[in-house]
Amino acid sequence: MVNLLKKFENKQIDVLATGKKVDKFTYGDTVKVNVIISEGTTERIQAFEGLCIGRKNKGLRSSFTVRKISTNQGVERTFPLYSPKVESVTVIKKGIVKRAKLYYMRNLKGKATRIAEKINITPK
Repeated sequence: MVNLLKKFENKQIDVLATGKKVDKFTYGDTVKVNVIISEGTTERIQAFEGLCIGRKNKGLRSSFTVRKISTNQGVERTFPLYSPKVESVTVIKKGIVKRAKLYYMRNLKGKATRIAEKINITPK
């Protein structure tokens, strides 16, 4: 029974992930999420760029939370990963963090909210 559910879920993930550009990202990364916004009969794409402070990997129910500072006010949004409204997720910067959930970032202000960037140095 569980195996049947996993097969069905994997098929649904394949269907929902086609045509979507999602980079591999994890918590601590700065990501840019393009979301489709419907306003009446028109649709437009809105970008939401911020720090990924948490990610839940639960198959079809996977989601991630992005936090940004907008006019000195913290704004968080949780996006379902396989939602038809999420068009693409691109990684802007890779971060170095030691925790899986970065909820402590909610209490920090100013320069304390900076995260070290992971730099790839290729040997010559």
